[in-house]
Amino acid sequence: MSKSPSRDKTTGSTDSADDDHTGEADEGGGPGEGGATGLTTGSLARRLGVAPTTLRSWDRRYGIGPAVRADGRHRRWRPSDVAVLEAMCRLTSSGVPPAEAARAAKEGAGRPVGDAPGAVRERTRAAGALPLGGDVRQECRGLARAAVRLDAPAMAEQLDEAVERHGLTVAWQEVMVPTLHAVGRKWASSGDRYVEVEHLLSWHVSTTLRRATRPAVPGSAAGAPGPVVLACVPGEQHTLPLEALNAGLGRLGVPTRMFGAAVPAEALTAAVQRLGPVAVVLWAQARSTASPALARHLAGTRWGVSGARRTPAVVIGGPGWAGRSAAGLSRPTGLHDALETLAGVYRTA
Repeated sequence: MSKSPSRDKTTGSTDSADDDHTGEADEGGGPGEGGATGLTTGSLARRLGVAPTTLRSWDRRYGIGPAVRADGRHRRWRPSDVAVLEAMCRLTSSGVPPAEAARAAKEGAGRPVGDAPGAVRERTRAAGALPLGGDVRQECRGLARAAVRLDAPAMAEQLDEAVERHGLTVAWQEVMVPTLHAVGRKWASSGDRYVEVEHLLSWHVSTTLRRATRPAVPGSAAGAPGPVVLACVPGEQHTLPLEALNAGLGRLGVPTRMFGAAVPAEALTAAVQRLGPVAVVLWAQARSTASPALARHLAGTRWGVSGARRTPAVVIGGPGWAGRSAAGLSRPTGLHDALETLAGVYRTA
């Protein structure tokens, strides 16, 4: 997908005329870092891991903006302005509402979070940060901050940028999954808080994966291989790993049929008999939903004319299959392994 010349190369957002001057003077150590010109909105957004639209919104709503504008209209952020925004980001990333965080940031720009006014300090301490751990990509931290702020534009831009920069497989395994896991751990340890964070992040991850999907069409010639069927087992609602696999297979030219969450066993059997797929992928997030009996049943499902009947390869995925008997069934270790396995099955067929 092509981008217009005015589109920010890192965030993917379209900056207004006052924010598109992001030359060398804006990078670290140059005049734009704190000299005569200051940082542009685009450069500062990249530095903070937020969307340029978020900075402009904070400026309009809360007065968190540059003290001076070049030529009376171009935003240029000086070190004192940046300090206020860094404080704002620390507070909102810890769960403080934006209006409250803006007041605290302006009152004590540059102070550690622990030195914030009493009510904010108490709320921040209770909220804490997402448990990402130390060995994660920098994109995870920016995405986590945007998720806690419920900053939808920033999440969308950072997810799209991760796919464009690193490719689908790396973006899924090293950016999306670690951040999703961190949100899940925070939710589990905070008494059902952060549910809204998990839901919004999951929605944007799903949207990004679907946008990255390039559907392939099965061959029409007689004897052409059938598609790969993707389905969650009955009772299973977690579809994101299958959505990532669906997008990856489409990019490899392997046709798929994505059935999504909690597919009843009878419906899945009927689909397999109608489609004649080369493979069926069954996803189970929880041990309680994984069904070896269903997997064996599908592996034995046959179609075609007498004397030339076929059966699908059955591939199982997800932590729910751990410890389950799955003799004769393929269980890839990750997205890259699954893509290689299924592409190989399709090519062989």
